[in-house]
Amino acid sequence: MGTPATKLATWEAVWEAELAGLAVEVIDGVVVEKAMPTDDHGAGQLGVSVEVGGPFARKGGRGGPGGWWLRTEVDIELSAHNIVRPDISGWRRERVPELPKTFPCRIPPDWVCEVLSPSTAARDRGPKADLYHRAGVTLYWVVDPANRVVEVLRRGETVWEVAATCGGGFARLAPFDAVELFVGRFFGEDPPEE
Repeated sequence: MGTPATKLATWEAVWEAELAGLAVEVIDGVVVEKAMPTDDHGAGQLGVSVEVGGPFARKGGRGGPGGWWLRTEVDIELSAHNIVRPDISGWRRERVPELPKTFPCRIPPDWVCEVLSPSTAARDRGPKADLYHRAGVTLYWVVDPANRVVEVLRRGETVWEVAATCGGGFARLAPFDAVELFVGRFFGEDPPEE
């Protein structure tokens, strides 16, 4: 006698968990609970949001070209059995002229940023990175507060390719390289006085 087939989780599992007050993702049909964010994680997510959002959000960003829809913690259904909640997601307005408003969002982002936590680092660098690649995400930032580095990964034909790494100071990081960003803010630093 064979082993009974395991039912793969879908959006309904995420919805039920959210109704119960839990934050979960579905990776290859398996429900995975999202960890509570650490202080470093929260500072990283806020720092990236401030640095990138100011010049790039909406039609004309503050001090930059705009052109992006940027959102934090949005449920994105990449496929029936893969629903993720990236720390920050971005869609180019030229590709997606209207802000995605479906719940869950079913339009893969152009850019994703994950801020690593000790309990999520292996998943963010492994299965979730693979999902983003398969879904066609063009650029993936991995912000590592413990090691104070951000990796910019560009989608290659079969794997992610490292486009840049930066540990602080000011840098131009794709896809937001039109403006110099203060990378130290990703790690809770204040920008130097100008």
